[in-house]
Amino acid sequence: VNLNPGADPEDMVSLRLWVEGGRIFSVRHRRLMAVNDLREDLAAGRGPRGPDEFLARLADRLIDRMGPVIADLDDEIDALEDRAIAEAEAELRAELWEIRRVAIELRRYIAPQRDAMTRLTTERVPWIDAQAGQRLREVADRITRYVEDLDAARERAAIIQDELTTRLAEAMNRNMYVLSIIAAIFLPLSLLTGLLGINVGGIPGVEWEWAFWSVTFGIVAIGILGYVLLRRMRWV
Repeated sequence: VNLNPGADPEDMVSLRLWVEGGRIFSVRHRRLMAVNDLREDLAAGRGPRGPDEFLARLADRLIDRMGPVIADLDDEIDALEDRAIAEAEAELRAELWEIRRVAIELRRYIAPQRDAMTRLTTERVPWIDAQAGQRLREVADRITRYVEDLDAARERAAIIQDELTTRLAEAMNRNMYVLSIIAAIFLPLSLLTGLLGINVGGIPGVEWEWAFWSVTFGIVAIGILGYVLLRRMRWV
């Protein structure tokens, strides 16, 4: 993972190695802290004694720095799960999308590293002794666990996102249901008021002083009747 200042951890640093029995070639474009650790060990006289120990130490240092990044990702998902229970904000979906993106990018590079380590421990390599092979197997097991953690994080984020989507859909359906009920009650009232509001001759009650209150009472009665009918039909 990329732990350089100002860099994103998922912006992985590529390290290419050619290892033989008596020499090692390594190539990289950006600074890698695990390589710097080995360089400091060599300068202090505590360096690896052979290519196998060098490879085991390098893989172990790489995995050590990978663990906290994945642990922080799990902590972020835990926090989002707690927030999703209490609220259903739209911004949570953006945060979940970002977590899923990071998990996918990390897994895209870590899974091949797991396969490489597994293959390195299963094949017979002359310059890898039993002790270094055991350390490499431990590294391979840790990488496998991290890949499984990334898969679990991605699935948990997807479950939270589905829950948020379901809750938002339910809220929208509830609002549409309320609007439909209101429209069903006021639709006949709007028809009646629209008929009485046209500017043509022959409208009944124009000369009657109680016509307005009669119409108002009739509109209220029709509204109550419509509500009672909706209640009996169990639409409300």
